[in-house]
Amino acid sequence: MPLKKVNCEHLENFERKDPKGYECEECIKTGDSWLHLRTCQTCGVTLCCDSSPNQHATKHAMSHNHPVAISAEPNERWAYCYEHKEIKMWK
Repeated sequence: MPLKKVNCEHLENFERKDPKGYECEECIKTGDSWLHLRTCQTCGVTLCCDSSPNQHATKHAMSHNHPVAISAEPNERWAYCYEHKEIKMWK
């Protein structure tokens, strides 16, 4: 799915919350595994990405109306807005 180019207020106005740990909080509860992690920029929870079997980060964003997550992977510096389907990179 191609990303739309919009002026996303969510990506311009969030205060970055770095991951507290490197595990999916929901997968840990059920003993499942994950591929990559995302940290919600509204509440700070770290959950698994869409390439992971449970897709907890997207489910969280949609059910809680928390639009922005950052990659929790080391050396990745980007944020994603679930509402506008836009990515913002930083140095």
